[in-house]
Amino acid sequence: MPNFIDRRLNPKDRSLGNRQRFFKRVREELKRTIRDQIKSDRITDVDATHGVPIPKRGADEPSFHHSRASGERNYVLPGNETFSPGDRLRKPETGGGGGGGAAGPGRGENTDDFLFVLSREEVLDLFFEDLELPDMVKLNLRETVSYKSHRVGFSTVGTPCNINVGRTMRNSFGRRMALRRPSEREFQALTEEIATLEREEEPSLQQRRRLSHLRDELAVVERRRLRIAYVDPVDVRFNRFERQPLPNASAVMFCLMDVSASMGEREKDLAKRFFVLLHLFLKRRYERIDIVFIRHADEAREVDEETFFFSKQSGGTVVSTALEEMLRIIEDRYPSNLWNIYAAQASDGDNANGDSDRCAELLREKLMRLCQYYAYVEIIDERESEIFGSTDNGTSLWRAYRTVDSVVPNFQMTRVARPADIYPVFRKLFARHQPVQLRR
Repeated sequence: MPNFIDRRLNPKDRSLGNRQRFFKRVREELKRTIRDQIKSDRITDVDATHGVPIPKRGADEPSFHHSRASGERNYVLPGNETFSPGDRLRKPETGGGGGGGAAGPGRGENTDDFLFVLSREEVLDLFFEDLELPDMVKLNLRETVSYKSHRVGFSTVGTPCNINVGRTMRNSFGRRMALRRPSEREFQALTEEIATLEREEEPSLQQRRRLSHLRDELAVVERRRLRIAYVDPVDVRFNRFERQPLPNASAVMFCLMDVSASMGEREKDLAKRFFVLLHLFLKRRYERIDIVFIRHADEAREVDEETFFFSKQSGGTVVSTALEEMLRIIEDRYPSNLWNIYAAQASDGDNANGDSDRCAELLREKLMRLCQYYAYVEIIDERESEIFGSTDNGTSLWRAYRTVDSVVPNFQMTRVARPADIYPVFRKLFARHQPVQLRR
């Protein structure tokens, strides 16, 4: 959520309260402008930087003045020796002192409009500010973050079980070299030579002097070995661990789009616009969420994002294949006891004979028992929007889905006919509301 910070000092005729109210008006103006751009057939502009002008009249400081319609006032009117009634007065030159409007060509001063330049993140925050996926039953599961300890270096303090032997011995070896601690090999060589000389029954004078010298040297070596420890506390290093969040996607959104021959370019364009908006919303609001893309004609298959939005596939229409593919993926990868499962479907409503009842049965008996929320968007002709926009009449798929909507609370369906309908429909489907209980 963007925060607007005004660092200007308060002048003597400006109040902090009025400036705060100004920023509140600015926020509403920013949200209105962005929504208007979406309704004006420019949905790709959502994911971009925006400059939003604020009129100067909205930034003026409120002030008190005398009402001209009521009250009593005394005026002092100067005499007029130049003009008589009926004389025509010349209009002041442009840029003169009269009027409070915008200055025209020539000389004069005016105040520019405010221009707020919003980054991509700020635009998306404003755009999706009051939207969310319905949490419903597994509200806490989506917010749960799993942590795992990872090695992040070494520390001088820790528990004995975390001692890093390799790093400790390396530090010990470097310290012993720097302080010239006698090695074990030197100590053994001295002791062996002393033992050899002591075994002599009649040592010579030179051997006795050598033995005395070696004993003095051995005493020095032993003292240095005692003073310079083999492993000192300053050498010890412990493995350092930090708890880091695991990439845990506990929610999954299934995007199902009809790409059959009955879906013309206009219908496919409206469906893609809806899913582009949904994709931006999910990626912006939810860091840990999987998105599964399913396209279907007479057969359905899971595809990647690029194929979902740009492939030219076409063919007949069997909507139930998309629902069966979704059910298969849930059974394989997304167990409902661990995942929050959501789905959004876009179609023109045309379907093979008898398949619409099959779709309604799949939803009632299987999918809606697994899903937290299911949104269906049907794309109709603009000429039909006045006829079918607010009635239950329509395609066979719409009528079949109405039987699901009447008994399942976490199923929503709506219609769109033009690009300007997409944003209101999107807000209707994903508006923030209180969680409800699923019917089992």
